[in-house]
Amino acid sequence: MKASGRLLIAIGAAIVLAGVFYLYTRPDFLVQMVNELWACF
Repeated sequence: MKASGRLLIAIGAAIVLAGVFYLYTRPDFLVQMVNELWACF
């Protein structure tokens, strides 16, 4: 894999991780996610 391909993968992973971090900083999202997980059981 070329260096440019690795760079694109790294940038994509960083964007995804930043999005996940943003969602976890929102308490209402966490409550909704826990309620949905609890509903599975």
